[in-house]
Amino acid sequence: MSAKAETAAGHAGQMDAVYRDQRHFYDLTRNYYLRGRDRLIADLDPPEGGSVVEIGCGTGRNLILAARRYPKARLYGLDISEEMLATARAKIARAGLDGQIVLAQGDAARFDPARAFGFARFDRAFMSYTLSMIPPWRMAIAHLPVVLAPGGAAHIVDFGQQERLPRAFRAILFAWLARFHVEPRGDLREAVESLAAENEGLRADFAPLYRGYAWNAVIRRLTP
Repeated sequence: MSAKAETAAGHAGQMDAVYRDQRHFYDLTRNYYLRGRDRLIADLDPPEGGSVVEIGCGTGRNLILAARRYPKARLYGLDISEEMLATARAKIARAGLDGQIVLAQGDAARFDPARAFGFARFDRAFMSYTLSMIPPWRMAIAHLPVVLAPGGAAHIVDFGQQERLPRAFRAILFAWLARFHVEPRGDLREAVESLAAENEGLRADFAPLYRGYAWNAVIRRLTP
């Protein structure tokens, strides 16, 4: 096994351990502080019949909302944790959406969409509070344009740096997040803007949300 494969396998095992029990009540607790997820889904606006992939789909909560909002879209979900995927499969089946949503196990930083889902590019991709849990998070961002079709867009929402909130709040939040292997990425803006600047045909947009509690970024592929 290569070093990269060993790293991915180690991260998968860590995520399975973290979520083996948490997955059963994850959505009930996360509604209070994973802000901006529904706004991201509303902004996806895929073309009719278009393809949408969530990278780091967790329990399937976002995919279910996206499928209901865009009933003519084809939805796909990728997660490194088989434990989370087990919960996602059950939730999607209960929602009656297993005919519209396809799931696969894989690493956000290096997955092969053709192998996972049978085709190479998507009209929309999104990552909701996942970069802060991915050790090679810059690799995951750099991989996004690879899976985007021409005219496609990748939407990201994750923890910001709480820049317009009280300093004590930031310290308490970051200490609590660290207990769950969550590390807000202070260089997110620089990463997406550098990716666009270094690759012709890409454009990056960035905006803080909720006084910096969350950050939103969009990477658009303007040309093939």
